[in-house]
Amino acid sequence: MVRVGVLGPVAAWSDDGAPAPLRGPRHREVLGRLVAARGRTVAAATLVEDLWGAGSRRLEGGSAPADGLAAVRTFVAALRRALEPGRAPRAAARLLVTDGPGYALRLPDDAVDARRLEAALAGARGAAPGIALERVDDALALWRGSPYAGIDAAWARAERARLTELRLVAVERRAAALVALGRGAEAVADLDGHVAAHPWREEGWRLLALALYRSARQADALAVLRRARAALADALGVDPGPELARLETRLLRHEVGAGPADVWDEVAGAYAHGPGTRARLEASADLLRTLAVAGELAQARGGRVAVVHAAEQLGDPELTARVLTAYDVPGTWSRSDDPAQAAAVAAAAERTLAALPDAAPLPLRARLHAVVATETRGLRGD
Repeated sequence: MVRVGVLGPVAAWSDDGAPAPLRGPRHREVLGRLVAARGRTVAAATLVEDLWGAGSRRLEGGSAPADGLAAVRTFVAALRRALEPGRAPRAAARLLVTDGPGYALRLPDDAVDARRLEAALAGARGAAPGIALERVDDALALWRGSPYAGIDAAWARAERARLTELRLVAVERRAAALVALGRGAEAVADLDGHVAAHPWREEGWRLLALALYRSARQADALAVLRRARAALADALGVDPGPELARLETRLLRHEVGAGPADVWDEVAGAYAHGPGTRARLEASADLLRTLAVAGELAQARGGRVAVVHAAEQLGDPELTARVLTAYDVPGTWSRSDDPAQAAAVAAAAERTLAALPDAAPLPLRARLHAVVATETRGLRGD
C-alpha cells in the first residue's frame, strides 16, 4: 500500500510511513497530474504538453515533442520503482499502469489525501454537529500547505483553486458545528483570521457574528457586521447580502436564539433570497434536519419538499442525492402522517437513483434506497 499526498508539495509514502523516493520536480509533476486525473488515463502527449508546453519540437506528422515522449517514459519508469519498490523487474505494474496511449494511476480513494478530504467533508454534511466536527477536523488535519505546491501548470492551478475552496468550506463547517454545540467561543479566533484573509466570504462573517453573540458578546457581534460591510465595500464594491443584513436586524432585536424557531428562521431566510445555489440548498437541508430533530416536524417536512424540488431543477443527481439523504430523521411510525409529501420525496429519490452516474458512491445509493423505504412505509402495502 502506498499513500500519495497533494495537499501540499506532491509526496508519497510507503505503508510504514517512509517517504517514497520521488527523484525530482518533474517526477512529482507527473505523479500530481495523474492524481488529478482521478484514475482516468492521461495520454503521454498530454503529459508532454503539460510539462513543457505546446511549443516544443514535434515529431514529424505527430502532436508531441520527440524528446518529451522519451522523458515521460523515463519519469514513469522511475515513479513505478518508487511506488512499487518490491515489484519484480518484468512484472506488470499495479498502480501506475500503461493504458492505451497513456498512463493511469490506480489508487483507492483512501490512499490519496485530496480524496480523503472530500470524503470527510461529504460525511460531515447532514451529520449531527458532534459527528460533523470530528469529520471536518479529520479533513483539516490532512492539509500540509498549498495543494500541488511548486507546480504552475494550468491543471495544477485549477486543482489548487478547487481544493483551497474545499478547505475554506471546511473551516466554515467546523465553526458552524461548534456554534451548534454551544462552543462558539472556540470558533472565534479561527473565524477572525478566516474573514481577514477572505473578506468576500459572507458565510464566514455570519458565523463569526453568530459565534460572538452566542458567547454573550453582542457588541462585538455587531462590530463584526460593521466590519463585514466595510470589507465587502472595499473588496468588491458591494453591500452585504440579505442574510447578513437580516442577521444584524435580529441581533439588534435579540431575536437570535438556539431553539426551533431560530432554526426555521435561518431556513426561511435561505429560501427568501433564492434556493438555487448548491451551497444554500445543502445548508438548508442540514438546517431542516436540525429543525425536525428539535420537534418542528410539520415545518421541516414542507421545507424538505421545496429543497428537493429546487435541487432537481439544477440537474445534478449527486447534489439531489445529498439533499435527499441529509434529512436522516428516523421514521418510527408504521406509516407516514403525510402521505402526499412522503410520496413526493420517494418519487424524487427514485428519479435520482435512476439518474445517478455509474461512478456515484455506493453508500450514497444505499442511503437513497433507505429514503425510498422510509418514505413509502405503509403506502405500498409493506
